[in-house]
Amino acid sequence: MYINNISCPRCFSKNLYRFGKNNLGHQKYQCKECARQFSANSKPGDNRRSYPKCPICNSGTYLHHDYLYYSRFKCNSRKCTHIHIAVKKTSDFNSISSEFKSKTINIKRLRTNINVVIDALYMYFVHSATTRAISQYLLDRKNIKISHVSIYKWIKGFGGIFKDIVSKYTPQNLNLSDEWHVDETVIKIKGKRYYIWTLIDSETRYVIDWYLTTSREATSAFHLFDKVKKRFGAPQSIVSDRLPSYNIPTKIVFSESKHIKVQSWYDEVTNNLIESFFKRFKHKYRTTHGLKCETSVNALLEGFFFFYNYITPHKGLSNLTPAKVAGVEYSEISRKNLLLF
Repeated sequence: MYINNISCPRCFSKNLYRFGKNNLGHQKYQCKECARQFSANSKPGDNRRSYPKCPICNSGTYLHHDYLYYSRFKCNSRKCTHIHIAVKKTSDFNSISSEFKSKTINIKRLRTNINVVIDALYMYFVHSATTRAISQYLLDRKNIKISHVSIYKWIKGFGGIFKDIVSKYTPQNLNLSDEWHVDETVIKIKGKRYYIWTLIDSETRYVIDWYLTTSREATSAFHLFDKVKKRFGAPQSIVSDRLPSYNIPTKIVFSESKHIKVQSWYDEVTNNLIESFFKRFKHKYRTTHGLKCETSVNALLEGFFFFYNYITPHKGLSNLTPAKVAGVEYSEISRKNLLLF
């Protein structure tokens, strides 16, 4: 059988027949003369699997066990034999906070005085004022006429700036804490349910990291834990509620940490810390009167977490910010100027 002028790469015979498809979905053929199997569309090296290198000796690895949410790889070196875990990115995990897509404002090109902008951002994130209320306040008290649309653009534009500031003022040694609290809460964007997965340090009340996803399954917890462990290590204990999605990720990623599941309000260890944090966030969330797009949500979350960690003093922390308690050093003047200068 002659097929589209395709010949065998070994004996150049055109007497072939179709032989299924390979793992890349390309049509396979088998030669009737020499029984060679090949795929006309595949290139050399297409079937080569790219396994990660060993983090200890940088040697090659092989797949030791493959599970639903993660894979275990073992080092090829007999002297090392280190086993490490790689979290999979499966189809049911959809993070919209992995890449910040909002357009960042150029501070030097602002037409409005930067102090007015700082006041507007402070009122929005700390005092939960709406953009229209801020616009009316600036007009009545300072005789400055600014549209609420411009204030909303400041909020979206400064989200990227706040994200860059956080990367410069990241605390260290958070893994020395006794407990990290993890929980998730739901918000709606265009009527669709999204979940904010958040991890908080119990001693400093610092929000370690957060993820905004469409899934409440174990995959989202895997990615949050994996990202945090690479940056900060592991604490002594992980405190969560009874959601089953935390069981396997905590056991695999934080294998050396104790997993404490809060059963009731009368337990010795509770999750009240992160529940109180979400209560504060929901108070701000209600003032938005609905979220319309993912970019605005990212900007709002970046600003809210930045103000919570670095700007707003906490009475339970002796009027210090969580970042200062965690060891980040910056002056009081810098705090009042939002660490911009």
